[in-house]
Amino acid sequence: MSVFAAALLAVSIALAPAATPNYHLAHTYLLGGEGGWDYLTYDASFKRLFVSRGSHVMVVAPESGTIAGDIPNTPGVHGIALAPDLGKGFTSNGAGATVTVFDLSTLATIATIQIPGKNPDAIAYEPVTRRVFTFNGGSNDATVIDARTNAVVATIPLGGRPEFAAVDRHGMVYNNIQSTNEIVAIDARSAKIVARFALGTCQHPSGLSMDTEHRRLFTACTGEMGVVDADDGKVLATIPTGAGTDATAYDSTHGLAFASNGRDATLTVVREETPNQFSLVANAATVFGARTMALDPQSGSMYLVTAKLIENPKATSYRDRYTPVPGTFELLVMQP
Repeated sequence: MSVFAAALLAVSIALAPAATPNYHLAHTYLLGGEGGWDYLTYDASFKRLFVSRGSHVMVVAPESGTIAGDIPNTPGVHGIALAPDLGKGFTSNGAGATVTVFDLSTLATIATIQIPGKNPDAIAYEPVTRRVFTFNGGSNDATVIDARTNAVVATIPLGGRPEFAAVDRHGMVYNNIQSTNEIVAIDARSAKIVARFALGTCQHPSGLSMDTEHRRLFTACTGEMGVVDADDGKVLATIPTGAGTDATAYDSTHGLAFASNGRDATLTVVREETPNQFSLVANAATVFGARTMALDPQSGSMYLVTAKLIENPKATSYRDRYTPVPGTFELLVMQP
């Protein structure tokens, strides 16, 4: 091969789009225990998965499916936010209207913060201001905490019921307002809402994640994923998902967005062809009830959890429709 041909081949390889991973259920690990679950958060520094379990947080080594620790006394826990630069973690405890602060290395509890909001649900750490934001479903507001001092510093009225949150790592925090079909953009420094993005046909938003480089928000709506410009709020695309979509995630390495669909038992995989063009790649089979998830950004593995579920035909809401069978809680590892 000539030098010119070799150089041309190298350029063509460099410009070729990366192959899209074919996700499949690679491992299932029985974790056991009783009760339900909510958010999952992956800690890349220690390679641990934090799983909220009602009254405590289960800490799992997902590569082996073994229990690595536990954070107790988190009544009604929903979410877990990590501040690796401070060596701290924070949980939102809905039943106690508290936030548990724990040591990220030892998992020991450092403090319990009483907040003015009711039923803190989603929780996010904003690294520029070093502030923690809890999004409170019972009072339709957000509580702002100084992560260095553990002091409550502000309350932000949201104008509706909040769901998942995302940060851009440059001082902005975004949150889905499920009851008004909006995303609010919050300036973390001023602790004020600076924009509201109407989602149009993308209804009842729950999960939220972000491509921070291209400033694209991925919101989980009823039966579809909406892609939203984080600066002007324009809905750039809607991609069909399965039923029971709850969480979303974004993999910057492969340019893939994900949605976990609990009722359809699928993981929707969407490829970001360009910052303005998106295509449905696959709906990979998971297990019924697997509605929340977390991404390992290094390996590309997706972690989901579920359990054997007993249906209650008299239930008035989806969350109350199924009861998990004790001892059947399990971790699903979806790998490319």
